Amino acid sequence: MANLAIPIVDLSPFILGDEDGKRNTRELINESCSRYGFFQIVNHGVPLDLMSHALNLSKAFFESPVEEKLNCSPLPGSPFPAGYNRKPNPSYEFAEFLVMLQPGSNFNVFPSNHPHLRAVMGDLFNQFAKIGAILESILSESLGLPPSTLQEFNNDRNSDVLTALYYLPATEKEKMGINSHRDVGCITFVLQDEVGGLEVQRDDKWIPVTPKEGALVVNVGIILQVLTNDKYKSPNHRVVRPTGTSRNSFSFFYNVSGDKWVEPLPHFTKKIAEKPKYKGFIYSDYLQKRKENKLKRASGLEDDLGLSHFSLTV
Repeated sequence: MANLAIPIVDLSPFILGDEDGKRNTRELINESCSRYGFFQIVNHGVPLDLMSHALNLSKAFFESPVEEKLNCSPLPGSPFPAGYNRKPNPSYEFAEFLVMLQPGSNFNVFPSNHPHLRAVMGDLFNQFAKIGAILESILSESLGLPPSTLQEFNNDRNSDVLTALYYLPATEKEKMGINSHRDVGCITFVLQDEVGGLEVQRDDKWIPVTPKEGALVVNVGIILQVLTNDKYKSPNHRVVRPTGTSRNSFSFFYNVSGDKWVEPLPHFTKKIAEKPKYKGFIYSDYLQKRKENKLKRASGLEDDLGLSHFSLTV
């Protein structure tokens, strides 16, 4: 375990224009994505006071009376459960959520007794979208692609989702907060408080993603795994609830649109004489297959849940 630690990547070279620093950062990100599918970033440009304020407001909301939280439950007909959610599926039994779509979406529902929460989450949403575009450029170059490759592929921000999460303290019988799963989008950003509990799996070992003040966690999603033909893999990860205290975090899912055609890029197949490991698919078809497979499983574990349907290696 001593040699297993999630890398911390300093993005300041991209702010300062340090070319040597940029090259070293790209190499570290490439190694981190290839080895873990996870890394943390510092000096990312998201204001630290905004991050701290968001966590404080989120905690205050989730610790308010249940009746107050239920008043901002998702609207009927919403394409996504934007608003307050409790126990949405077995994997998340011990967590509560406040989900936000695009800041201007008519489906967002927020509590009237927490007037600043909507504005802060809107600011956080926009900041995450901005750093997502920057990171896409860095990832493209880390992969040996033109810097605009991922941005041109994933150029629609209408499917991004910001989620505030609150995990109940662990009990003697149950410590799991979110079971082992892999994220379905392109990139996920996580802002976690100082409590910890996030873990990533590698070689059958669970590695803690130790909180670092001012850092954001980044992990590879299923879409980036397919695009890179498994060069970057989306790892299993989970949250173990702390004892004696709650855990607060935000997850920003930098997604692709449902009608997006997804397949391994030629750079990782034809250009290097490698066979594609996945057949092409429409993203919404993958999500539907994943949903169908989840309904068939009693355990609540997600695993790939649908990706194997498009695999060419099984």
